[in-house]
Amino acid sequence: MSTATPTAGGHPAPRGEAPQAASQAGPTPHLLHTYNRKAPQFVRGQGAKVWDAEGRMWIDALAGIAVNGLGHGHEGLALALADQARQVLHLSNLYRHPAGEELADRLCALTGMGAVFFSNSGSEANECALKIARKAATLHDAAHPDAPRGRHFVALEGGFHGRTAGSLSVTANAKYREPFGPLLEAQFIAPEDLGALEAALATRPAGLILEPLQGEGGLRTLSNDYLRAARELCTQTGTVLIADEVQCGCGRTGTFLASEAAGITPDLVTLAKPLAAGVPIGATLVSGCFTQVLQPGDHGSTFGGGPLAARAALVFLDEYEARLAAAIPALGAQLAAGLDALVAASPLLTERRGRGLMQGLVVPGRAGELADRCFDAGLLVCTAAGDVVRLVPPFVITPEELDAALGILQSTLSAMESPSEETAS
Repeated sequence: MSTATPTAGGHPAPRGEAPQAASQAGPTPHLLHTYNRKAPQFVRGQGAKVWDAEGRMWIDALAGIAVNGLGHGHEGLALALADQARQVLHLSNLYRHPAGEELADRLCALTGMGAVFFSNSGSEANECALKIARKAATLHDAAHPDAPRGRHFVALEGGFHGRTAGSLSVTANAKYREPFGPLLEAQFIAPEDLGALEAALATRPAGLILEPLQGEGGLRTLSNDYLRAARELCTQTGTVLIADEVQCGCGRTGTFLASEAAGITPDLVTLAKPLAAGVPIGATLVSGCFTQVLQPGDHGSTFGGGPLAARAALVFLDEYEARLAAAIPALGAQLAAGLDALVAASPLLTERRGRGLMQGLVVPGRAGELADRCFDAGLLVCTAAGDVVRLVPPFVITPEELDAALGILQSTLSAMESPSEETAS
């Protein structure tokens, strides 16, 4: 007979029992070693907290890398998934189902886009966007053979768009790309350099892809002026503008699309991470005349937009529209104020970046150490671009939990600043 696992402080865990097969002995050798995983096995969560098999609790300011918008153990999501599992899990895209159609309608209503293609991840969503841009160039050339377009892409330094072949081609970090070349042709330019942007678009690329707020690239926010200039230049040159909002979209920065803050409408927008609250999904949103570019047989996905993922995404949108959209700006302001106070107080920090519930601290030379020490102290964060500690908590995190996370950061930084710690390290 199993017993309920205690939490930190001896209180009972939220519900359920720890899986008896859970092991802390070490990772199985049968998982391909593409990640350096931490030792504990997490077995349950509630809201913005998770527990391991030994009953230790962490505040989750990482949310599965910006995925778990509804946090952990969300009752409405669990009920919807169980209900859908009792009905039909999978049909294929040869047939209609109500959840997928409702989800498409609601996303278009929220964003002003014209149509959606569903897939299973952000990388896949970007693959679809790149294919649309390339086919649009092919259709253009058929209609205007005297003014051909290129098939290459322009992307930004610091940008991350995925690890499948097409999306990897437009991911800036060479260490990710180089072992797998040759890939699609891409030109990388510095963010905020309007001269470089104008020159790159003059080469008539198939598309420009950018993140309005870079995640993996170190929580760098593109200015509204830059985004507006990109929109104008893409329109002038006939370049497809792709906004990769896989990490910064779905409300994380305070508006449903991060690009809304600049008042622009991209030609294509990609979404994923929090859209189905932890169930794999990707979405490529298409505007205007681009809705007619792909025709039956041009693209597909066996699992994309299936009943289970669509049902999960509808729960997320219900929660977002009912309460989270109004709560995120205040939570983001609280997080920004807390991080700004840490920057002012700690000599180890040089800058806060980001907005909403997607922010980071620049910790030159010691970001990895800070993230590891926070883990030991009961806080989940991760690094980005080497010197940045990233915080992307669930949208359901409470003000009290945010304060507790900031307190752990403060005490951890204080320990790192002490002379005795410096000597010991």
